Amino acid sequence: AVMAQATGQVAAMSPSDPARSVSHLAFNDPSGKPITIAAMSGKVVLMNLWATWCAPCRAEMPELDELQREKGGEKFEVVAVNVDTGDDTKPKKFLAETGIHSLGYYRDNTLKLFEALKQDGLALGLPVTLLIDADGCLLGGMNGPAVWSTDDAKKLIDAATGG
Repeated sequence: AVMAQATGQVAAMSPSDPARSVSHLAFNDPSGKPITIAAMSGKVVLMNLWATWCAPCRAEMPELDELQREKGGEKFEVVAVNVDTGDDTKPKKFLAETGIHSLGYYRDNTLKLFEALKQDGLALGLPVTLLIDADGCLLGGMNGPAVWSTDDAKKLIDAATGG
């Protein structure tokens, strides 16, 4: 029922059939400590993998930031995971220059997260976005950018959060 709301600007979001756990997916939290999706239990997560060298990723970051600003809270979070290799200099500079303030700085500079998604057939390239329910199960995934600040995206998030 949730994925029936993936229309318009987010119509490329394909349902996971059957839904499967992705609670094992690992990356670093904004303080630099390892975290998994399991630690976000109870919250619907829109996970987006991005890199500074990816033009479509760069274009959708302000949209994701706006979605987090409007919908983020106890029931929902946009988790934008930077996958640039190397240190934090380039991604942090990009976020500062583009005025991204609502998103937490999640990171995986090892590319292990992207490779795991690739092996599971969920990632073809960047950006890749997953909609994960409050139990850590994948509801749907999308390869390529979307316009995340639209009513279409908000309707999808409302359906996922029951709000």
